[in-house]
This record gives sequence, C-alpha cells and structure tokens, in this order.
Amino acid sequence: MPSTSGSTGDADEAQEQIAFADVVLVNKTDLVTDEELAELEKRIRAMNAMAKIYRTRNAELAMDALLGVKAFDLNRALEIEPDFLGEHTHEHDESVTSVAIVESGAIDRNKFSDWMEELLRTQGPNIFRTKGILNVAGDNQRFVFQGVHMVFDGRPDRPWKATETPKNELVFIGRDLNENQLRDDFRKCLV
Repeated sequence: MPSTSGSTGDADEAQEQIAFADVVLVNKTDLVTDEELAELEKRIRAMNAMAKIYRTRNAELAMDALLGVKAFDLNRALEIEPDFLGEHTHEHDESVTSVAIVESGAIDRNKFSDWMEELLRTQGPNIFRTKGILNVAGDNQRFVFQGVHMVFDGRPDRPWKATETPKNELVFIGRDLNENQLRDDFRKCLV
C-alpha cells in the first residue's frame, strides 16, 4: 500500500495556493460533469471568495484574462465577486476557510489597529489574506486595508458616496479561523 504522508502536505500547499490566488484556472473541464464543476467551484470559493475562476480545456485561456491582474485590489475583487464581502462564512471539509464580517456603525481607529496588531501577532501564520473597507469614526472617507499573513497595510480611500450607507466589511482567508471570536473581537472596535 503506498504511503500517504506526502499527500497531506500537497493538499495543504494546494489550499494555500488557492487562498492566495487572484486567478484560479480549472483545467480539463471537458472531462467532468457540470455538477462536478459547480461543486469544485463552490469549494474554491470557500477557500477564496475573491479569486476569478476560469474554466479551461487544454489550459487554453486568452492572455488578457491573466495580464494586468490587479493583485490585492479590493475594488477589483468587488467587480469580480460583488457579494464577496457578504454576510456569510464559507465552510467546507478542509481547514482553509474565509470569514466575512459586515457590521454597521463606526469603528475606533485605535481599537481596530490594536486588535489587528494582536490578531496578526498571535494568528498571522494562519491568516493568509485580509481585506476590508471600514467606516472610521470622525472620517468621511472609507478606509481600505489588506494584509498577507503578518504584513498589513491600510489607507484612507475615497469619500463615502451619498448613495452608500457607511459600514464595515472585512474578509479573512486562512486556516482554522474562529468566526465567532473574529466577530466578537471586531465588535469591540465599534464606538
């Protein structure tokens, strides 16, 4: 009987690649049913709600689909998947998941900064990607942020549009994420 000791590592590597990907190519689509493709795409979305998924045969894809990919661009992610910041968590049978948090109200910038610093210090290796738009108390501009593992960056963005209701939208992609703890801790940042 062949050893399976390497297969877990390979599966972990594949999950991490999907979690970090901006584009996922699903090849040989002609060899499986539409139902199997739908299930595979559902599992990919569970690991990375932001990635653009292309179905291919013989790995053929127009180059313009790959050129100019805007890595870690929240606006681009919203164009690709308008509801990726929706109020739901994607669960599946693997340890890599994404958690989306949508909360109304304004946040205290210092509380949020302290929380993210502590979260990334203690759980950074398990948090593959983080993105979001925040409604910061006292600011009329959106605050956008993104992170990879323990590297985190944020900046003021454009003013909130008159047609927008300011709110907080965050996404965490990682391994063994505790959704309830993330939600509870984020709510402590609200004013």
